Amino acid sequence: MKKYLLFILIISTLVLKAQSLSYVDQAVLFSSDDNYGTARFAAMSGAFGALGGDMTAVDINPAGLAVFNSTGFSTTLSYRETNTKSTFYGSTINNSDDYFRFSQIGGVVAIPSYGNSDFKKFTFGFNYNLIKDYNNNYAVQGNSGFAYFNEDPNLNFDDDDSNNIYYNNVDEQFFSNYTSGINDRFTLSFATQYKDFLSLGASISFQNIDFFQNTYYEELNNDGNGNLLDAFNNQFLTTYGNGFNFGFGAILKANQNLRIGLSYQSPIWYDLTERFIITDPDSIYIDTPYPWVDGELDVIVSNNENGYFNETIPNFFDYSINTPSKLTGSLAYIFGQNGLISFDYTYRDYTSTKLKPSSFFIDENEDLNTILNSTSSFKIGTEWRVKNFSFRGGYRYTESPYKNADSSTNITGYSLGLGIKLSRTINFDFAFDNTTYTGSSKFINIEAVKPANLDFDTKRFTSTLVVLF
Repeated sequence: MKKYLLFILIISTLVLKAQSLSYVDQAVLFSSDDNYGTARFAAMSGAFGALGGDMTAVDINPAGLAVFNSTGFSTTLSYRETNTKSTFYGSTINNSDDYFRFSQIGGVVAIPSYGNSDFKKFTFGFNYNLIKDYNNNYAVQGNSGFAYFNEDPNLNFDDDDSNNIYYNNVDEQFFSNYTSGINDRFTLSFATQYKDFLSLGASISFQNIDFFQNTYYEELNNDGNGNLLDAFNNQFLTTYGNGFNFGFGAILKANQNLRIGLSYQSPIWYDLTERFIITDPDSIYIDTPYPWVDGELDVIVSNNENGYFNETIPNFFDYSINTPSKLTGSLAYIFGQNGLISFDYTYRDYTSTKLKPSSFFIDENEDLNTILNSTSSFKIGTEWRVKNFSFRGGYRYTESPYKNADSSTNITGYSLGLGIKLSRTINFDFAFDNTTYTGSSKFINIEAVKPANLDFDTKRFTSTLVVLF
């Protein structure tokens, strides 16, 4: 008679994290952002460090707020579609997901100075902006030839049947990853114009993170004698919390055409809460250990369709992340009323990322120093005006923060856009943005098993209404 084994596998924290994001990966994810913003900002790939005059630009250089000469507001609607192709030992799966929401709303108040003051005006602004959405899903299927539940030395289980069976033949391996949530920001900013050649600005931003990840791994094995093993592992990671940071910047009007910008964005100081659980087929859950607990959880394997647990450790865990700061240098050349071209360079040192409490994250903070690197990003944007129409385009390139990463993991993107001046006080803008990069998923924690290759292609459509008074 054939035996059919079904069990839930609870393993050590390190093995569990092989499916879900590691703390190093979380630190990188929570430090990154997408090209969200107003349609004008998105159409020029965010190259606004020396320009200003846009609500989203204050997140790069708050001095750009001083470019506004009047009071106004803007609101933005975004649609994003991502196609993900996974490849694992010759098997390919194509996945697609999309996301739609209001992604920006902000306002500005410009107050001219009176008398003979060298400070010509003072400008105050507020802006809500979506930084990154985490909504994505992909699946991986194939056969590595390695039976994970037999090969991994960390697994600790007991067979309650005296007839030992070794399931060393792999029929199929399947992995799915589902994520959702957002990272958004609310910014208060202030800027002033000194004489006719210098703008100065400062900002404070309040960040919010709400991240959810569900990973599912299933493996079909057999022993060559008709005995089958269907083993799977289902994990849930939830991380949420808040943070804040400061920004400072200046824009110098070198001459009638040339603008030079310099800005600094401090680290974001996040306070986060994590919950990490595993469920069985009947939705009975067991929490995993705290990250600083070293040890294994025993799993009892049964020859019927039940799984048994004999240990439980709850996990609601508070911790902090300090993301790397940003230093941005910018140039812009203005061709009168006809158009402009702008360039931004941003430097970030990801080795400065810190997880706290430090005593609980000794190994992870060492990994941040050894696995990550400093990065450079380049943005170039242009805009040309013809009567009531503005034609825009841009390109951006961001290096991967991981040392020894393949060049294909660097993020590249281009953008196009159109602005329409409907009246003296109302503008309507559109943008299209395309971003591509590659990644990998090491969901089987065996050195000999290669990770799955992932190709990401994201298209984003943005529309913005701007009203000036």
